[in-house]
Amino acid sequence: MSQTIKAAIVGTGFIGPAHLEALRRIPNIEVTGLVEVNQEVADAKAAELGIPNAYTFENMLKDESIDVVHICTPNFLHFPQAKACMLAGKHVVCEKPLSMTIEEAEELVKVAKETGLINAVHFNLRYYPMVRQMRVMRQKGELGDVYSVMGSYLQDWLIHKTDYSWRLDPKQSGGSRVVADIGSHLLDMTEYVTGLKITAVMADFSIVHPTRLKPLKAVESFSGKALDPKDYEEYEVTSEDYATIMLRFDNGRTGSIVVSQVNAGRKNRLNIEISGSKANYEFNAEKPNELWIGKRDTANSILMKDPALVDEGARSLVSFPGGHQEGFPDTSKQLFKEVYAAVREGKQPESPTFPTFADGLRELIIGEAIVESNAKEAWVKI
Repeated sequence: MSQTIKAAIVGTGFIGPAHLEALRRIPNIEVTGLVEVNQEVADAKAAELGIPNAYTFENMLKDESIDVVHICTPNFLHFPQAKACMLAGKHVVCEKPLSMTIEEAEELVKVAKETGLINAVHFNLRYYPMVRQMRVMRQKGELGDVYSVMGSYLQDWLIHKTDYSWRLDPKQSGGSRVVADIGSHLLDMTEYVTGLKITAVMADFSIVHPTRLKPLKAVESFSGKALDPKDYEEYEVTSEDYATIMLRFDNGRTGSIVVSQVNAGRKNRLNIEISGSKANYEFNAEKPNELWIGKRDTANSILMKDPALVDEGARSLVSFPGGHQEGFPDTSKQLFKEVYAAVREGKQPESPTFPTFADGLRELIIGEAIVESNAKEAWVKI
């Protein structure tokens, strides 16, 4: 492979440009292609984002110069597009959820294994340096035995009846919304940091707005823009706005998480608290450069993100000195650094440090059990 790795991005909603911005901060990676729903839209978006080539998806597959494809489209397109890219010999970074069903994800894992291509899922929130720090400290025995996990992921961008996104359409997003969208990040982080496996779930969903007003004009996610009353039509909502989930782990302990997109003032608040026999760790993504460490017999402390203070296992995720804040955009950069290091080697690592299609499958299995639990009003084993 030449020194410069060439990439294409499929989709230009909220997350596509976030991938682009992160990739542009990594040396020897060039985003040379942009894919959209048709050539006209692709041309316009490529010009807007400063990407030299615009394609339809089928034409992008034919371009042998493109090494890696980032799939940033609505959920229902993840499976067919990821599969087509791998069959065309291209490495894939896919947004979560990996697919709409477990069966589709299993097929993607199989194709990835057969082709040997690099495959990654964008669980970028585990790439906050202080999240990696928690994992390293736990691996070193500083947390002790895990007693419990409490987590929440709260947003407010769907609090109004007039708020709309393609994620509200089950044909595009699947049967679950808030759990699949943001809950998957929190569940992935829980298993990643603790080293435990979730063995059973008990879930309760709430639909705050059984009917919503769908805009007849395009409105981008998180834009907060309002339209006139005549620009809306009423429709029925079938996916959850809010979910409470109890967890059981393979060490016999329990936990709980709450996920919501209707909590006013919470713009993107992921919070996780892990209680152990030796210490208690709390991380809040709205204060991403801090890790709270609780103790029983000595003073509590706050560890600030600083390459001179974090453990060696977390240092690779810190790009700036202490006091220089790093946040959400940096998580994607750090994830992509590890993915593209594998791309440069030309093969999927035996023990990847980044989340793979197998991790994407794992979250679909947990997510489906959560949906089943809510429907049955009962514990469901995983």
